Amino acid sequence: MKTALRSHVGKVRQVNEDQAWSGALEDGVTIAIVADGMGGHRAGDVASGLAVDSIVASIQGWKQDEVDADKSELVRGWIRKANEVVFETASLNEQYHNMGTTVVLAIIEGDSGWIGHIGDSRAYRYREGELSQLTEDHTLVNELTKSGQLSPEEAAIHPRRNVLTRALGTDRDVEVDVRSFDWRPGDRLLLCSDGLSGLVEPSLLLQAMGVHAADLDEQADRLIDLALDAGGDDNVTVVLVADDAAADTTGGVTA
Repeated sequence: MKTALRSHVGKVRQVNEDQAWSGALEDGVTIAIVADGMGGHRAGDVASGLAVDSIVASIQGWKQDEVDADKSELVRGWIRKANEVVFETASLNEQYHNMGTTVVLAIIEGDSGWIGHIGDSRAYRYREGELSQLTEDHTLVNELTKSGQLSPEEAAIHPRRNVLTRALGTDRDVEVDVRSFDWRPGDRLLLCSDGLSGLVEPSLLLQAMGVHAADLDEQADRLIDLALDAGGDDNVTVVLVADDAAADTTGGVTA
């Protein structure tokens, strides 16, 4: 498996509140994480950094005899642990009051994968010319869309489209959405913050992901460029995962 990770502050923000990590374990498991922080002065990047650091610490503490454990519960436990870390830090430091972060975490092992997420950072799977969203946004406009109060077109331009209904670290207990998916040779996985998905039309994401002549790094660069070309008014982070027997990302990459 090969991973490519890119993060950009964008054209408007002064601080990049996104954090990401990707890596492969020695047993062939590939893991990727994207977190998009929120809060007051510098609190967003603290929240996302704490969340990713906590999850990576859990990954690195993952014992070999746990390889056959239920991956859904493993993912849920890692994210809940990260929630405790962010919540406790915010509770003990006034300057971090109410800080929080989104998180989307993916594990791929063999022909199976698992996604855990909170917030509106997304996971997509590209397969044979189609791009499927594997996560559901925890946002106000998504709830209004599901209830029929907004159309998808109205939701895309709604002034409160960035309002989250669920975030990591804002409450002591948090509900984590976890789902499994199948993985085939030729598939590509995209994790991203809303700095990409909120600005770039799905058709353009599909077009970028479908350029087979481009390697994974070139595709990641292209996705960042699409967000910047669309205005770049938010931090933007992408992690791509694909089959590549020659790749070696053991130990992980962070941005």
